[in-house]
Amino acid sequence: MKSSFLKLIAVGALAASSSLWAGDVFVIAHSGVNVAADDVRDIFVGEKQLDGAVKLVPMDNSAAQADFLAKVVKVDAAKYTSLWAKKGFRDGLSPPPVRGGDAEVISAVKSTPGGIGYVSKASGDVKVIHKY
Repeated sequence: MKSSFLKLIAVGALAASSSLWAGDVFVIAHSGVNVAADDVRDIFVGEKQLDGAVKLVPMDNSAAQADFLAKVVKVDAAKYTSLWAKKGFRDGLSPPPVRGGDAEVISAVKSTPGGIGYVSKASGDVKVIHKY
């Protein structure tokens, strides 16, 4: 029993410390996108799909996804996947494509009208919507 209690404390401490090490997340957008920071969550869960006449194209970043989901969407990866599975079945929507890291996201956002993504380091090449 004492061993189980100590394991539980260790797991809790690890979970708490992992959030302390989490870095900043910068939401970036194509120069033609004008969305508010309050819209970001809705964009990445498929609730907001347009910015005026511009179709929004969200992009996930595999390197920063855990931080983004925790800070912005407020779900873990399993819940996010489940949410998109339901969206696909119910609304016919596809989840955002996953890019391999910051450089890929920046490049894709810059070259995609309506592009919006997130990175771990800000870049002067794209518009920063919000820092989390």
